[in-house]
Amino acid sequence: MREVTVVTNPRSRHGKGSDAATAAIARLRAGGAEVTEVCAPSAAETVRQVRDSVAGAAPDAVVCIGGDGLINVTLPAVAETGVPLGMIPAGTGNDLARELGVPTDDPVAAAALVLRGRTRTIDLGRIESSVPPMWFATVAGTGFDARVTLRANEMRWPRGRLRYTAAALAEISGRFTVPYRVELVDAVTDGLTNPGVGSVLETEAVMVAVGNTRTYGGGMLICPDALMDDGLLDLTVVGALSRGEMLRLLPALSAGKRQDHPEVKQFRAAAVTLTAAGAPATADGEPAGTLPITIRAVPAALTVLVP
Repeated sequence: MREVTVVTNPRSRHGKGSDAATAAIARLRAGGAEVTEVCAPSAAETVRQVRDSVAGAAPDAVVCIGGDGLINVTLPAVAETGVPLGMIPAGTGNDLARELGVPTDDPVAAAALVLRGRTRTIDLGRIESSVPPMWFATVAGTGFDARVTLRANEMRWPRGRLRYTAAALAEISGRFTVPYRVELVDAVTDGLTNPGVGSVLETEAVMVAVGNTRTYGGGMLICPDALMDDGLLDLTVVGALSRGEMLRLLPALSAGKRQDHPEVKQFRAAAVTLTAAGAPATADGEPAGTLPITIRAVPAALTVLVP
């Protein structure tokens, strides 16, 4: 790695994010890399600057120092370009880094991994109903799931994964189960729930999560069988649970345990359209509008740096 574009988050330039950036950039430079830093005031400006970097004499890698949200912001500039994306985890969840085996608590070790330059390709999800389409690397959540994420994003306490638990307890008293229509394209049923005639499911549900990876929210195992390179999306539909059942499910979900409940169903498909009146959506923990949305798996859309 001779030339590296490093993306940092101006909101994280104090505390953990700043410390991680300082340590990682020092390690990259000590390893012989010329570092160009992008620390833009907005998501749009971040994309513009990274696109300019990639479109010119492309760097050997683009490296995000932050969490899944910063990676999500950067995806429009690096998806389908072949330029490797590295990550120095410094966020709350760091689910993509964890899934790839990147150290989540050692920025110097993560920077050394970048310098080694080992790559693999993974799929991305793309919300095609957004304007412009929105890429994501981990999980798109809808309904209760998204409301919890949006609330957690506004909270400053508690820190870490407990923030999601606190947000869930606050949201569980509000609107809960809503009617969903789930339309699957090229559904696969081996080992999963049979999607039914025409691959359309109409059901009362608390939430529907669509995963390119297995976890979100700092290790919550919501799509336990998802693979990042199979060209498919995994769906978890949490059906008409009572509030009491949901309260019993949340601790196990937070602990990263597989959910075995008759109202929790898994599906796998190349694309899905979700419809539920007024239900919000998030992707990689970032706002993604409201339903209906159409999401498609895009095979081998991203090159990443891995151990």
